[in-house]
Amino acid sequence: MIAIDDILISNQVIEEQFVCDLDKCKGGCCVDGDAGAPLENAELKELNAVYNTVLPYLSNEAENIIEKEGKYVYDKEFGWVTPTISNGMCAYGIVDKKGIVKCAIEQAFNDGKISWKKPISCHLFPIRIKKTKRGDLVNYEPREDLCAAACSLGKKLKLPVYQFLKEPLIRKYGKDFYEALAATASHLETIK
Repeated sequence: MIAIDDILISNQVIEEQFVCDLDKCKGGCCVDGDAGAPLENAELKELNAVYNTVLPYLSNEAENIIEKEGKYVYDKEFGWVTPTISNGMCAYGIVDKKGIVKCAIEQAFNDGKISWKKPISCHLFPIRIKKTKRGDLVNYEPREDLCAAACSLGKKLKLPVYQFLKEPLIRKYGKDFYEALAATASHLETIK
């Protein structure tokens, strides 16, 4: 484990390699799971603020589920999460012409309509964060079958997880944290 302030990071975050391969996985992380996307408390306010702008991107089924269940729901195991539609897909998921599930929130962001990109749990995937009394535990948790292509592509491109996820790691913990993590990775590489 690597410790930076009160954050413990699994060595796999710097040792393993990963690059999403959407043509192969079809955005399955937006569909496959025990609940919708985990949301931080501050993100509930963000979701409320952007919802009307994101609404036109959503399917009728998603809109109906959100009207019935709410923009987010509370799960006993995961806390606040996005609602899901009948096939298990996140209600904020949209399917493009290639059959790839993408995020409606992120599409609105990419279209310049909102300034919030998407929930940080989605942006950081396959990193999962567990909050403890002492701080955050940052783990690398790809889904074995679903992420096999991303693991292969990461190895082919020789891109470590922390580099692939630079933007969301900085978004979550700040530039100083990321620079400390990158320096640690470089140091550990030199002593192998």
